[in-house]
Amino acid sequence: MRDRLAQIYESMGPRDLVEIAILAAAIYLALRFLRKARGSGMVRGLGLIIIGLFLLAQAAIAIFDLTVLGKVLDYLHTTVLVGLLVIFQPELRRGLVVLGRYQVMRYLGRERHDPVADKLADASEAMSRDRVGALIAIQREVPLAPFIETGERLDGEISPALLRTLFTPNSPLHDGAVILCNDRVAAAACQLPLGQPPDKSQTHVGMRHRAALGLSEETDAVLLVVSEETGRISLAVGGRLEAVPRENLSRRLVELLSPPAGRRPRTRAA
Repeated sequence: MRDRLAQIYESMGPRDLVEIAILAAAIYLALRFLRKARGSGMVRGLGLIIIGLFLLAQAAIAIFDLTVLGKVLDYLHTTVLVGLLVIFQPELRRGLVVLGRYQVMRYLGRERHDPVADKLADASEAMSRDRVGALIAIQREVPLAPFIETGERLDGEISPALLRTLFTPNSPLHDGAVILCNDRVAAAACQLPLGQPPDKSQTHVGMRHRAALGLSEETDAVLLVVSEETGRISLAVGGRLEAVPRENLSRRLVELLSPPAGRRPRTRAA
């Protein structure tokens, strides 16, 4: 056995040392990631046992030249890997979510993000699932001060919880529109002008959609509407109404709210 170990040691080269270092770094990073998982002690213990048994088996195969055991272990690799994926599925999902938040991954994915768009999308998706009607106007270049005066001034920070609370049925401010200016909630329960339905034969278009069309015809604001009856999410821009799927809402809002090159950002309300 000593001769076998000496032979293995002499046959090792720089490439083998690099592979060992990469494997050690991967194991270390995996253990650090699993440290914050639920039941971290059990998770780390199970991981160390699996890794230790694997290394011992590989060492026994290399020392005693156990070819049959090596083939069996190769067949077990896939089964063990699938089992680990099933066991640690919540932790892997959380890791992928955290990884997607890094700026490098966003750059590689070429996906633009905007905090206001993300918050609006989160609130709209929740209200759409709960069939809560909503009407939100986002100011761009044209000031919305005359319409802000028709409602209750708030000047609050935008958050999904605040938007959902404002549109909760039977709340004092759920009727009318919420107006956002300079990335803040400027006012709620605002009255907007009513526009004509996009198609005169569509008599089922509700008051929120008509109000969104009316303001989008008079200003360059972006209007977000959540239907109370169907839960459908729509955007009104330039007098046109478009239905937007939930999964595409944040990206579409980023496209509409991002100022073109050479143009100043969204203005503050007067």
